[in-house]
Amino acid sequence: MSEYTLQKLKTCRYAYWGIFLFLGFLILLGIASSAYMEHEGHYVTGMNNQIVWGLPHIFAVTLIVIASGVLNIASMSSAFNKKLYKPLAPLSALFAIAFLIAGLIILVLDLGRPDRLIVAMTTYNFKSIFAWNIFLYSGFFVILSIYIWTMLDFNVSKYSSYVGKLAFGWRIILTTGTGSIFGFLVAREAYSTAVLAPLFIVMSLLYGTAVFYLLLRIISKLQNINIPDEIVTNIRRLMIIFLLANIYFLILYHITNLYISKQVAVTTFILLEGGNYTTMFWLGQVGVGLLIPLLFELTNKENRNFPLTLTSIMTLIGGFFAVAVIIIGGQAFPLNIFPDHTIISSSFFDNQIHSYSPSIFEFGLGIGGTSLALIIILVLITNLKFIPTKK
Repeated sequence: MSEYTLQKLKTCRYAYWGIFLFLGFLILLGIASSAYMEHEGHYVTGMNNQIVWGLPHIFAVTLIVIASGVLNIASMSSAFNKKLYKPLAPLSALFAIAFLIAGLIILVLDLGRPDRLIVAMTTYNFKSIFAWNIFLYSGFFVILSIYIWTMLDFNVSKYSSYVGKLAFGWRIILTTGTGSIFGFLVAREAYSTAVLAPLFIVMSLLYGTAVFYLLLRIISKLQNINIPDEIVTNIRRLMIIFLLANIYFLILYHITNLYISKQVAVTTFILLEGGNYTTMFWLGQVGVGLLIPLLFELTNKENRNFPLTLTSIMTLIGGFFAVAVIIIGGQAFPLNIFPDHTIISSSFFDNQIHSYSPSIFEFGLGIGGTSLALIIILVLITNLKFIPTKK
């Protein structure tokens, strides 16, 4: 694609409006779910006093991690001067903005009292990682907006490489901050380790690449164009590298926890004794999300779109389980408030494994937020020139 031009999405009007109305319906369901939870209180959800971050947080964190990861293609172009990816860089940055907005909106609507967001934006406790992330998320949005401008406006295109390098550095810091939300949380034994920061970074690289490819394939179908084989081959190679990196850091994370005496119990809980959480870890995160896609790509010698599509879908399913194990599994294990003392169970659920069953309203909010990201992409690629095609 050395000679290319950017175009708007040109698809069947009925297909466009069908997708638009379907996504709009899901967004309305998300709004209705959020309004109902806000009005009735969080007792209508599956969350409780022990598990205070539920399914919406899984959606939100996954989307924010993806927002960082889908910028891979643009980073390859600007930060590493890979000309193959340059035509796709505007799409990559657009995806990043869309998923960031969606993830943050789910967070705001799930936390309760979203009207008090202004307090979080004007009053800062810099000992809190959450205060840091307000600057990281808003800064990322601003940098991405400028980055897209420099790529689409010829008059400022000479600054695109510089802004792209800044966006690359910022996204690494942002994902480090997202992982550090858990890594700095010493009250939960499942968290409280700096290894979570690099683990989140490699997770973002993997999930973002998978999402980018899936969306690119959908757009190519709607636009009736083919994805060049060279791009498919390179994305396959990136997927293999990122799968191996995820496996390595996942092993490192659990070895680190097993080495720390106070975290042996919770690691054993996740790996062996956690019931549904252990099943989600081994079958969902490790099996479907990492090992099967890796073996599939290593043994697949055909350079076709369908195998990579299947690998990307499995990776995202496993990624959702991965975030669920970290967030829900980490809260399900009982707090060890008094180390080296015998804990007596009481009516306040001390020293008990906590259960969690998400409600339909939590699922509705998560799906609605995800649909918001997709409808932002759909509207913008239809009205602005983002899609590269050969001259």
